[in-house]
Amino acid sequence: MKFSIRTLSASLFCFGLTGTFAASASAQELRFSWWGGGERHEAMLKAARLFEAKNPGVKIKAEYSGFQGYQERLSTQIAGRNEPDVMQVNWAWLSAFSKNGEGFYDLRKAGAAVKTSEFSEHDLALTTINGKLNALPVGFTARIFYWNKAVLDKAGVAMPKTWDDLFTAGKAFRAKVGDKGYLLDGNLYDLILVSHAYAYQKHGTPWIDARTGKVAMSAAALKDWVAFYKRLQDENVATPLPYRASLGGVEKPVEQQPDWVAGNWGGVYTWDSTVRVFGSTLPGKGKELEVGDFLTLPGAKNSGMFGRPVHVYAVSKRSKQPELAAKFASFMLTDPEAIRILDVTRGIPASAIAFQILQKEDRLRPIEVKAYARISTQQKSNAITPPAPQFEHPRVQKFVREVFEAVGYGKMTPDEAAKQLNEQGSTILNRL
Repeated sequence: MKFSIRTLSASLFCFGLTGTFAASASAQELRFSWWGGGERHEAMLKAARLFEAKNPGVKIKAEYSGFQGYQERLSTQIAGRNEPDVMQVNWAWLSAFSKNGEGFYDLRKAGAAVKTSEFSEHDLALTTINGKLNALPVGFTARIFYWNKAVLDKAGVAMPKTWDDLFTAGKAFRAKVGDKGYLLDGNLYDLILVSHAYAYQKHGTPWIDARTGKVAMSAAALKDWVAFYKRLQDENVATPLPYRASLGGVEKPVEQQPDWVAGNWGGVYTWDSTVRVFGSTLPGKGKELEVGDFLTLPGAKNSGMFGRPVHVYAVSKRSKQPELAAKFASFMLTDPEAIRILDVTRGIPASAIAFQILQKEDRLRPIEVKAYARISTQQKSNAITPPAPQFEHPRVQKFVREVFEAVGYGKMTPDEAAKQLNEQGSTILNRL
């Protein structure tokens, strides 16, 4: 008998469990999955160990990887009813995994275990489906302009404040820098989104309506969207697609481009949370960068700013311990010690206490605080409408990129592209 008990005890210890023998093998174990890089992995593991230390008898089983293949694996797990207890999920996936709000555990059922008071109602609304809180937002990010002010000053060009300024500055910058000079760089998707913002402002509607999931832009708006993108390239304001492809591929990161490092390119339109990456290869390690104005047409009711949660933490509706899982998800976003460990490895945090701690302890760079304030101002004035989750669906992404790529290579006119975005786009959306 003693041998059997020791064997069972050893077995339980191997699984990190310290509960009673009457408990099931998974009674005190929570599986937690996320994607990221080495720095995030290290911080997440350390924060998970902290939760274990503060909750004796609980073991967090980490399941982490890079972003590539993460969605496919998670989809397979959910379909097989074997998903982790706590999952890092792309915000755009929520509607796919939980169309009616029943796909994940309703975090409000966990009561005080989840510190919802640390999040704004705006942020929580973005993760609520049919009245059920499906996830907690890790952070909020939006597309903004970052300008290399040192390079612009050298060229005698002011940071653009209007859309007209963007084209005027682009012409002046190129005249000063030469044939390699482009005011704005970005991968294909960056330029698609900046062009979408212009058309959204001008016509008052996004390509996809967030409520219906249907194409909302008129034929005229769709043409303006594509025409603006084409104009950026034709007038050499932004790096043309064929030229960028010749530099190592259209998706090659900006910070890895020699022209960015050398100062031949003046700025980028990107997620505010990526400023450290973009600045890391510059001579001044990013001190040259400045947050630009969000260019807005006079009278526009919506900024067209593409903003959404960075990613979210959801709890499985099949978790055997949903309240404990919800407590862990909340802990990773609101516990002061965990906040210091995780720092900005997940971007600028959404929870009030996390932002306050990082700002007070000078863990945030001035440019990050400025970008955060600019985005918050847009949010408070209701100038940012959350995009339709379908916009970032893999099938939709593939389609829209192919259309704009054809325009970038001169294989399709704006009229033809607008027709495809309407007709074929509607077909694809109806099938989702």
